[in-house]
Parts: sequence; C-alpha cells; structure tokens
Amino acid sequence: MIYEIFMPALSSTMTEGKITSWVKSPGDKVEKGETVVIVESDKADMDVESFYEGYLGAIVVPAGEAAPVGMAIAYVAETKEEIAEAEKKVTSAGTTSTPAAATVAKPAEVVSIPDVVASTPKAPTASPSRLIASPRAKRIAKDKGIDLNTITGTGPNGRVTAADVEAYLTPESAPASTPSTPTSAPVAQPTVQRSLSTAAKAPVAPPLGTVQPLTTFQNAVVRNMNVSLSIPTFHVGYTITTTALDVLYKQIKSKGVTMTALLAKAVATTLQKHPLINAAFTDQGIAYKSDINIAVAVAMDDGGLITPVLAKADQTDIYTLSRNWKSLVERARTKQLQPDEYSTGTFTISNLGTFGVDRFDAILPPNTGAILAIGASQPQVVATADGAIAVRNQMQVNMTSDHRVIYGAHAAQFLKDLAKLIETNAQSLTL
Repeated sequence: MIYEIFMPALSSTMTEGKITSWVKSPGDKVEKGETVVIVESDKADMDVESFYEGYLGAIVVPAGEAAPVGMAIAYVAETKEEIAEAEKKVTSAGTTSTPAAATVAKPAEVVSIPDVVASTPKAPTASPSRLIASPRAKRIAKDKGIDLNTITGTGPNGRVTAADVEAYLTPESAPASTPSTPTSAPVAQPTVQRSLSTAAKAPVAPPLGTVQPLTTFQNAVVRNMNVSLSIPTFHVGYTITTTALDVLYKQIKSKGVTMTALLAKAVATTLQKHPLINAAFTDQGIAYKSDINIAVAVAMDDGGLITPVLAKADQTDIYTLSRNWKSLVERARTKQLQPDEYSTGTFTISNLGTFGVDRFDAILPPNTGAILAIGASQPQVVATADGAIAVRNQMQVNMTSDHRVIYGAHAAQFLKDLAKLIETNAQSLTL
C-alpha cells in the first residue's frame, strides 16, 4: 500500500506549514513513530513522525517550500517494490518540485507530534550530501552567524545537534563579531525594572525598492490582528507607584527572580478576585476560565510575535515562575515551544518599557477578554497626602478589554486592586 503524509495542523491558527528539512530521503526505511520531516508552523519548528512503517517513496513538497494544512507532502510505500508506484503518484500530479493536488485528510490520520519537539530520529539514513541538523541547532547557528556545513555532526548519521553548534562556539573558532540573541520586546526576561534586555541582534536591512514576502510568523500575526480588530474594545489607564515593587525586586533579583515574573504574579493574584477579567466571549456566552494563565508578548527576530504562557501563575511561587519564564523565552527564541505553551493564555501582558515608552495601547489577542500594556517605570514628581512634594517611581498601565464581556467599571476596579497590591502589599508576591 501507499500511504500519504499530510501537512499537519500544529496550532489552532496554522493554515499552512513550511518544510524546514527532510530527515529522511526517498528510499529510506521509515519506522512507525519515527521523525520524517521538520515543519515550521506559524509558531514553532516541530518534528513530524510517520504514522506508518515502510519506505519513504517520494517527496511531494521539498525543503524550503510551503503547503496548506491537510495536503499530502510525501508518500510512504509499504514495501521497496512499491517505491516506484509512490514516485508515479508525484509525477502524475505534474511536477516534483511544487506541492501536488491531494485529497485533504485529517493530519492526525497520518502523522503525530512527538512530546519532545527536537527529538532525535531513531535511524535516519539521509544522503551524505544532505545536511541534517536539529531545529535548535539551526536557530543557534543562524543567531550566531555560523555555517552549519563547517560543523561535524555527532548525531545519528551525522546529524548536527545543538550541542555540536555550542561546542563549535569556542573563542578560537567563533566569529569575530557574533550577533547577540534576538530582541525580546514587547516582553522578555528583563535585566532592570520593567525593562527588557537591550542587547538586540542588528537587523539586516532589506534591499531598497524591493518587496519582502511575509514570514510564516508574520502571516500568523496578520490573521490574528484581523480577527482582533473586529472585536469592540475600550481602553482604561492607571498610574501605579512602583516603589515597593522596586525594593522587593532588588531583594530577590539575585535569586533568579525576574521583573516579568513579578508582574505576572501580581496580575494573576489580582485576577483571582476578578474572574470576569480572566473570561472570554464565545458564541455560547461568557467562558469563565478555570485556570489563570498569563501570556507575555515576545517579539521574534524574524518579525513574528509569540506569547509564551506562564500556566497557573496564581498558584505558582515566584521562584518557580521565574525559572519557567527563563525556559519559555529560551525555547521561544529557537521556536521550540509546544502548542500549549503559547496558545493557552487567559490574560496577556505586553511591555514596551525597554524602549522608554511611557504608555501605549495593546491590541486584544483572540479568545481572551483583556490585555495589559505596561510602560516604563520612571521617576515622577508627585504631591503626597500631607501636601509635600516627593519623587516616586511610577509606571503607566493601559488595559484593552472586550466590551462584550468587560465594562468600564470592571476594568477600573481591577486596575485599582492591581495598583493596591503593587503599592502596599508587594511582599506578598513571594509567599
């Protein structure tokens, strides 16, 4: 028999995927559950496994090209004798270099997604001329400006692993000028206050007078924003004094706590008192979420946007939350997040403080009720209760809410309670 490998749906927003690389070559033996191809979705690179045992008979969509979800991207022959029959299926479609028309079937019927994204193939027998590298290895090499062809892979059949690339990056062999890690704005792991790391990879200027096609990430953002802007929203702002939060941060920063985790914890704790702010509109009515999952917007190097999720942030201690955030950011930068790590947020935080922005309005993500835009904390001259003049660090926050779910009074009370927690009871965030 001849089986079809379809382009799988790796996320709820994915409509097409791009073939990053084929781990198997035509004629190679394929085991059930073995990685065959690496696909770039709108959010991450994923290893795709074969649902059948046999031989990779023919590739329909070559590496570097895209195909819609549900389209056949390769054929698996049950026996070696049937490989020729699989090849005929491709040629009968008219070409071997572009996606062929195929009957759309559910991706789950022919592929499955492994629990570990960058799992090592069991026994790839790729052609010696084909460079095989893990998704993480490719991302590290791209960020550091390394040619993977100069690295000897230690993985099965010469596959270049992340460890191989990291071992290559020694003082003697590293490039003279190594770009730093991708910018992590609007929100990533900050080094001071509500600011993000300012070490950004210098963008490559596109040739003037040309049109650059949108990346898979950028296309996903466009689709989501079109949906978001059809939602009736309103904005409410609030000024929060951060003196107590700043003191707490200085006390526990050395223990690995990040300001992002502190803010997420403060928001999650406040949401416990305001389940409506954590809810979302559906065709059936208002969906009250059972968990408080704080999504934090992170801008990717290639122009995309992803929202790693701190799951059950209200129930997680600040130290674990910080460790989780560090792991999420590292894997987001290399597109290694699992779908439930970026698509399950119930409330979103976006931060542009690293750029000195004092206030802005954020666009509401689909399937949520509100998003909080956080500006930089800056010294401000304020009048105290006793009529004196003082200098206090203050930040501006602006919440965008779905007016079908949340009304002005609801948003105002939530922000008031958030400010009270940060200003008068910040120490409770460590409990």
